[in-house]
Amino acid sequence: MALVLLVLSVLLLLVGASVGSTGWESVLRMRDDPTSWQIVVDIRLPRSLGAWLAGGLLGLAGAVAQGLFRNPLADPYLLGSASGASLGSALGLVLLGGSVTSLNLFYRLGMTGMAFVGAACAVALTVVLARNVQNTLRLLLAGVIVGVVLGAMRDLLELRHPDILQAMQAFTLGTSAFVGWEGCALMAAVLLACVLATWCCARVLDGLTLGEATAASLGLPLAPLRYGLVAVLALATGTSVAQTGLIAFVGLAAPHLVRSLVQVGHGRSTVLAAAMGGVLLLAADILARWLVAPQELPVGVLTAALGGTYLLWRMHRSTRSVGGI
Repeated sequence: MALVLLVLSVLLLLVGASVGSTGWESVLRMRDDPTSWQIVVDIRLPRSLGAWLAGGLLGLAGAVAQGLFRNPLADPYLLGSASGASLGSALGLVLLGGSVTSLNLFYRLGMTGMAFVGAACAVALTVVLARNVQNTLRLLLAGVIVGVVLGAMRDLLELRHPDILQAMQAFTLGTSAFVGWEGCALMAAVLLACVLATWCCARVLDGLTLGEATAASLGLPLAPLRYGLVAVLALATGTSVAQTGLIAFVGLAAPHLVRSLVQVGHGRSTVLAAAMGGVLLLAADILARWLVAPQELPVGVLTAALGGTYLLWRMHRSTRSVGGI
């Protein structure tokens, strides 16, 4: 399965470098035309790679969240990171001015930093309200409360500064159009660190599958490793959201697809979920560019539609199986 996902990733990257408003023409002329070279190398390639990396971060975060909460419906945004990143972006727009589509490097770094800080602060606040990470139900409820409160604060900020509404729309709908090579390097470094950290904590996720008491009886240091997993979840989600905005269902669907195809421990399944998330988001990004070319759809809308359809199909299939029994 890892080999299949790797091949799909390479093929989709090649297709992603060829899909755009100028089509294959830019690829065919890139050797002799500096403009075509810039379109492919400086715009399409980093965008495609950025979509894969953002999807990988969300897929990994979704697998960690579902293992940590022992809930197949858990997604990376459960601890309030999405609302925190949205609030951070809104504050960035108010303080820095401009729009999320600005190509100014200083401005882009500032907006990315504000979104990441907002996501990190939201997760930290969730942990503080939950008092610790031992009680997953309390942590889950705290995350829901933090998400609602921070979302309300963002709405109030948008009402106070209506000039940021249009700019915030691009963030909330999700897009990979403004990811550059710097963003790809950042996401690649974070993804590698998160994969290594999750691999080291995989025994805890495997133990929690059998229940809290069983995991504790195995002699695993649950408390520190839980904090480590929450940190991985916050870092992966915050980095992805800061670069591409809010993209739904990738973090929820990728682990489901992996579990439906192979049965392995969390060490391998989280890595496969990361690769699956990258493939899903890159494929959705290519579709978003191709369906209504030369215009494009927000990739977050497309993933929500496709992901929701997939989960409805899974629910229908599960219901029929239960009814047959």
